[in-house]
Amino acid sequence: MASHRSAAASLLLAVWLRVPLLLLVGAAPPRPSSSCQRECGGVDIPYPFGIVDSPDDANCAMPGFHLTCNETGINGGSRRPFFSNMEVVRVSLQQGQVRMQNHISSYCYNAISQGMDADPWQLKFTGTPYRIADTNKFTVIGCQALAYILGTSENEYASGCVAMCRRGGGGGGNVSSALSNGSCSGIGCCQTAIPRGLQYYEVRFDSGFDTTEIHDVSPCNYAVLMDASNFTFQATYATLPGFNATFAGEAPLAVDWVVGEETCDAARKNSSSYACVADHSECFDSLNGPGYICNCSKGYQGNPYLQGPEQGGCKDINECTDGEYPCSVPGTCQNIPGGFKCQCPKHTKGNAQNGTCERNRTLGLGEKLGIGVFGVVLIGLICILAIEIIRHKRSIKRQALIRQNDEYYQQHGGQILSEIMRVERNIGFTVYARGEIEAATKDFDKANIIGEGGQGTVYKAVLDVDGKDTHVAVKRCKEVDESRTKDFVQELVILCRVDHPNIVKLLGCCLQFEVPILIYEYVKNKTLEDLLHSQPTSCRATLGTRLRIAAQAAGALAYLHSLAHPILHGDVKPANVLLTDGWVAKVSDFGCSTIDEKTQVVARGTAGYVDPEYLLEYQLTQKNDVYSFGVLLLELLTGKKPLSKLRKSLTVMVQESMEDRTLHHLLDREIVGDASMGVALEATELATRCLVMPGSRRPTMRHVAEELRQLADQVKQPLVSECHSLTVTDVGSSMSSECDTTTGVFSLEKKVVLSMEFAR
Repeated sequence: MASHRSAAASLLLAVWLRVPLLLLVGAAPPRPSSSCQRECGGVDIPYPFGIVDSPDDANCAMPGFHLTCNETGINGGSRRPFFSNMEVVRVSLQQGQVRMQNHISSYCYNAISQGMDADPWQLKFTGTPYRIADTNKFTVIGCQALAYILGTSENEYASGCVAMCRRGGGGGGNVSSALSNGSCSGIGCCQTAIPRGLQYYEVRFDSGFDTTEIHDVSPCNYAVLMDASNFTFQATYATLPGFNATFAGEAPLAVDWVVGEETCDAARKNSSSYACVADHSECFDSLNGPGYICNCSKGYQGNPYLQGPEQGGCKDINECTDGEYPCSVPGTCQNIPGGFKCQCPKHTKGNAQNGTCERNRTLGLGEKLGIGVFGVVLIGLICILAIEIIRHKRSIKRQALIRQNDEYYQQHGGQILSEIMRVERNIGFTVYARGEIEAATKDFDKANIIGEGGQGTVYKAVLDVDGKDTHVAVKRCKEVDESRTKDFVQELVILCRVDHPNIVKLLGCCLQFEVPILIYEYVKNKTLEDLLHSQPTSCRATLGTRLRIAAQAAGALAYLHSLAHPILHGDVKPANVLLTDGWVAKVSDFGCSTIDEKTQVVARGTAGYVDPEYLLEYQLTQKNDVYSFGVLLLELLTGKKPLSKLRKSLTVMVQESMEDRTLHHLLDREIVGDASMGVALEATELATRCLVMPGSRRPTMRHVAEELRQLADQVKQPLVSECHSLTVTDVGSSMSSECDTTTGVFSLEKKVVLSMEFAR
């Protein structure tokens, strides 16, 4: 896009973009000149935006809203408005939004080098009035594509998407056979939402997932943050350069903008910088970070950032001449400031808007008395009728609710569960009524939320457990996989039998809602993730403590794997390891959709922890849990997250440091000293064995747990650090995906290329 602007314009724009956003609130907005250019390439450029091609045009726009009108070099040298190197296609004053063209990043096969050529992209709005709208989605296209979207250290954010194409008819089948138009759920196309307030992002492709093996079918992977409201996936996007060609290398991006960085109340107090200067204008706080926008009041139109109707500010809409609010004959329309009214002709009365104007008639005293008595009687009858109707409706509603609760109960297998509980009297499981759950959570009051994730919300509540009021965690799933309702009860019975000191216990359920409600043991204190990344440096847990926590978590996973009907966790990570008093680990978030090895429609998991082998057929196995635990163990030893702003993942950094014998520099020196370095290195070696490819060569969780117990016993350190315990708080976010709906949106850890020592 650099060819779109002259060198002089680029230099001027670079200077103006460095103007702090605080200038917007530090001085009165300048009055733009009538000679300012207000159109470029068919796009209207309303103030506070303006075309600024030279310093003489500076007052044509507020600071931060400077645009340039550049030749694109296409279509005979047509001109288009640009902000920096991004084309602007529409500006909306009312919505406080501008639409731009965003660069599509690509990762394509190079036939000459037989490798991959990357075309990454960074978008930076920091220091400007712009914020990326959360209506955009990070979109990844390809048949073997994995891309990450990363924020800044100020706005820490990391997510990603994986798009795969299953092989049809065995390992050598056509990889594009499963592609279908219109579906963007992980097969050839993946989309994930972004948070609000994002002003920076960069795209990074994972070099461990490229198209060199299938370049003849899918030569390129694509990734872009785009407005997906009108996007429809086509199967050819994943197998041909059609996606990039269709959008000409750029996709539409919705961008919110604000004036200033204050709220409306704060901005009004500083009248010299308040931007809503037009009469009959209103201020609205931004929903996407700090700042505000202005709009004309109802019944007025124009530009709220300009003073006076003659300058283009807000002016009254004449609804009568516009015909938008007509009055029916014989009524006549009269315009009033900010609105209109319909009037009946003289000597008539009624509703002039619908044309029911009638001539006035004077009534006698007897007629007035008769009408009054009749009116009182009529009102009384209406009141009686209304009361009966309300009672009848309430009765109907109660009956409907009873029928609905029964339908939900049957749908979720309640009858089968009742039969099982009748036969197995000592099952230790409670089925709660809908009313009990609503009362305990105060109708799922937001004030009771202790955890919220993509699959469900967890509430703190008090319920009767074995005849005693007990604090519990009530989990309400967002959705349920309707194709698996027949298996739900059988799996629920297996889960409630899980009894292990290092596993969060399932206490009961309620099946009278549209989705099942699951009741768990309530665990207070924090998670292992909080211990690693939220505690101050002086409160870091010792190496011995970390190894003991790891051993307990590994033992819990080994127990789940050893059951007659093995339970596969599928989402092992520090956030799913709760810590009780004394830092005892309790594994949570193993779900009813992870019992036995089952092929799923699309992949599930969490950024940085999912086994790459899982992508091949989306079939969960015990070895996938082993891989995820290996990443968790590396995180315990290094204190680093598996995905960071660096160009390499944690597993690759560990492997490279092992090869060049610098591993001791990567370990967390707050917990690893010279005396414990040998144990830490042995634990790191164990973690790398959990990551080995193929997965069949990885150790079992039982073996991992036993080795960790032995290593923990060798560390001559106290069980806990000087802090002694974590700050008590409510934790429930780690129990947020029991009802797996497999959205297909997640990130995967880079494949680990193990050293020759472990590859043999």
